[in-house]
Amino acid sequence: MSNYAPTKGLSDTDIANMVEAILVEASLEEKVAMMSGQGFFQAMQEDGMRWGGRPYRAGGGCERLGVPALYFTDGPRGVARGHSTCFPVTMARGASWDRDLERRIGEVMGIEARAQGCNLSGAVCVNLLRHPGWGRAQETYGEDPYHVGELGAALSQGIQTHNVVATVKHFAVNSIENARFKVDVRVDGRTLREIYLPHFKRILDAGCASVMTAYNKLNGEYCGQHRELLTDILRHEWGFDGFVHSDWIMGVYQPYGAAAGLDVENPEPIHFGQKLIDAVDNGQIEPSVIDTACRRILTTIYRFACAEDPYEAYTEDMVAAPAHIALALEAAEKSAVLLANDGVLPLSQSAKIGVFGKLADLENTGDYGSSRVRPPYVRTAREGLSAYLGTELEVLGDEQDPQKAASAAGGLDAAIVVVGTTARHEGEYIPGDMGAGPALPEGVGGQLEAALESEATNTDAGALGGGGDRGGDRERLRLPEDQIALIKAVAAANPKTVVVIVSGSAIICEWADRVAAILQTFYSGMEGGTALARLLYGDVSPSGKLPFTVMADERDYPFFDKNADSIEYGPLHGYTLAAAGQKTPQFAFGHGLSYSRFEYRALKARQTADGIEAEVTIVNSGERDGDEVAQLYVEFPNRMIERPAPLLKGFERVRLAAGARATVRFTIPDRDLKYWDEPTQAWRLEPGRHRIRVGGSSATGSAQVGDMML
Repeated sequence: MSNYAPTKGLSDTDIANMVEAILVEASLEEKVAMMSGQGFFQAMQEDGMRWGGRPYRAGGGCERLGVPALYFTDGPRGVARGHSTCFPVTMARGASWDRDLERRIGEVMGIEARAQGCNLSGAVCVNLLRHPGWGRAQETYGEDPYHVGELGAALSQGIQTHNVVATVKHFAVNSIENARFKVDVRVDGRTLREIYLPHFKRILDAGCASVMTAYNKLNGEYCGQHRELLTDILRHEWGFDGFVHSDWIMGVYQPYGAAAGLDVENPEPIHFGQKLIDAVDNGQIEPSVIDTACRRILTTIYRFACAEDPYEAYTEDMVAAPAHIALALEAAEKSAVLLANDGVLPLSQSAKIGVFGKLADLENTGDYGSSRVRPPYVRTAREGLSAYLGTELEVLGDEQDPQKAASAAGGLDAAIVVVGTTARHEGEYIPGDMGAGPALPEGVGGQLEAALESEATNTDAGALGGGGDRGGDRERLRLPEDQIALIKAVAAANPKTVVVIVSGSAIICEWADRVAAILQTFYSGMEGGTALARLLYGDVSPSGKLPFTVMADERDYPFFDKNADSIEYGPLHGYTLAAAGQKTPQFAFGHGLSYSRFEYRALKARQTADGIEAEVTIVNSGERDGDEVAQLYVEFPNRMIERPAPLLKGFERVRLAAGARATVRFTIPDRDLKYWDEPTQAWRLEPGRHRIRVGGSSATGSAQVGDMML
């Protein structure tokens, strides 16, 4: 009997030959076993239904032949194992607009995954934020496909640096949480290809080696067995040669998912396994389908397992190492978005401040679903400010008694009110009966429900707002009424009120004109409190930019129904919808203030044989060092076909000392300017003049905008 244990240094040809030899020796039963996860339900029961208690076997593996298996871990804000480094959530990092930062975070995730026995990471979540009510908004980067694709590509490259397979998810059009197991998303071919798929292609073109399918249906068929998605587009059009695996529990409904292009059913063989063997034996599925799937799985496994590692060994002491925690702090500092400031910030260290709100003293790093990370510690807002000032602060008032809070705020130089959402307001949702899904092992749906409830129970339920609600899509886009009452009471007593918003996406701030400053920190990770203090006191100038649009009214967003059986997705949402409807957002996509000032000048652009090249000079005309994110938008001729406008097609983050200037250059290839022509089923470039705008946000009225026609 042969042994096919991986050997470092094998060439692609060696690997291909080894894979073919395995396919010859393996039985049908062994091959089909490679096409599903194994042991998940037993592992969960043994671990007390605690997600991430161990690496989960997620495909591959044949002990008889020495073939290694894939071992899975989430998640988007760090490795969902042990006590890993907890970064700010993905949406926060989307606000950093920093590709290099995201690549470095990916490297840390790769290191900590390897150190804890995992070689498949589900961290690259890139479903578009179509509507901020989506419960898992915090797990993606924002509303724009170009922006999301750039950051997702950087994260996947970082993870795979350490020979951990990155999987991009959830493929595709997955942006409703409560109805995710049943909803049929209806979308035309052009909208699908121009809005909801480009970021996936960008990430796969960057080398991401695996795809996780979505639970929902697309135009009548479940994504986990959608031949157009998994074979026609992914393999034939895009040339993807990695493997595709299902989401956990309800990702596939029939054995024919294998023939449609699904290679691995996770976490257990519910519809593959014996049912797939029977389908082959009965002639319903060709044996070549099994060989093709195993070839993809095995080639990917050996490609990574046989590559040289950057480190000689990956050990437990690498998890939450000091350098990794420092990176989490950097990410929290770069992610915070200063939405408004009348001059109260930065604070003076001699200022007498007070802290208000229950969330100021709550460890609040995001939802309790599959993305949860349990770091060795979490620095809360109160703790961060106390450590910075060298004195132990108390929360002087909260939502329970706004008038008491107002009395305490009256004599302060500044009042800091921490508000927002928690895991009880938004996050991953797992219904107990699993809806109308496939037959599961007895009691599994209830066990998963109990596990999620257990996670919530193990925290301060009172601080989270009490009650039985947790996770899922948000009911409202404004703050809870008791938080609004707290803000209004404190602001009435103290005109220098600073509101800190903790949340996964957009919060409509109808109270904005009552306060002196608003800083959105999102769920800012284990060092969020430290970062908050450094931001408020000016050690670091805020530099985040909104990765979504904050509309002035809920009605300005697309229709959203968290319980929908069917819903139609059109080409407009976020900033493109605002522009088309001539609506002025409360805070525009790309908006973010600084303690410094940035000016744009000398915009130049030219057409080349391959697309457009542009450059602009940015001047830091303020008195503080700071970072600026230059954003390039394109408006199209719109003579042959109507396009959303403007569209983000480039961004660069640049650091400038006070008084310094730098020239930022952009390259926009033709492929990023083309539209999908439905009649010919091809990408086409519309002739005519394209308008180029570069500035500090998407707002057309910004003083930081230059534009020219090409």
